[in-house]
Amino acid sequence: MSSSTLLIDALKRQLKARGITYAALAARIGMSEASVKRIFAQRNFSLERLDEILAVLDMDLVELAHAAADAPQLIAQLTYAQEEELIGDPRLLLVAVAALNEVPVEALVATYRISEAEAVQCLLRLDRIGFLVLKPNNRVKLLVARTFGWIPDGPIQNWFRQEAYGDYLDTHFNGPGELLRLVSVMLSPASSRALLERLRQVADEFARQHQDDARLPYEERTAVTFLLAARPWLPQAFQQMLRT
Repeated sequence: MSSSTLLIDALKRQLKARGITYAALAARIGMSEASVKRIFAQRNFSLERLDEILAVLDMDLVELAHAAADAPQLIAQLTYAQEEELIGDPRLLLVAVAALNEVPVEALVATYRISEAEAVQCLLRLDRIGFLVLKPNNRVKLLVARTFGWIPDGPIQNWFRQEAYGDYLDTHFNGPGELLRLVSVMLSPASSRALLERLRQVADEFARQHQDDARLPYEERTAVTFLLAARPWLPQAFQQMLRT
């Protein structure tokens, strides 16, 4: 995670800790609430704007840097055993995905054929394997990042390849909330590295947007799954025409 991401996440935590909403912050710094949301989502802060927000928080940049450094780091990749346990039980996987998406247990039970007792048992297993911490009233604290990476050729990646890949792509991608683009370009190694870093940032931005929307009622949120992928690749039909 980049330094700018850590600082902005720390800013958001400090605002939340002080009970300062985006609307309240907007009023304090002379912006619209929509503009405040946009600069946080896009991480597009001028130094002057950052100073204004820090003044609202009664902090300076050094204190913000310390707050960012002190933040607990979420797990970026599960172990093989953790992935294997998740994939080995569909109910456990369902509850894990629900926890990642901050779906309350009561909403999970109302939506899927799973009892509250079964959901809690799954949460206890997720607590035991280090995926989350189960707190009173079935609240959870995640220990893994929402954009955690899959082990290459590991249990989750193999499950997705075998069970979900075909189902995910089996649509025309022309409905509401759907988009499919295949872009083929020729880039230098430096440009390729920059592209991959940008794709990682996009994933982080969606995770942050999820966090912003988590305060909305469950009924006002919709599950969205997007797939980011990049690799050197030629279709088999092209490869067969390559000169030796």
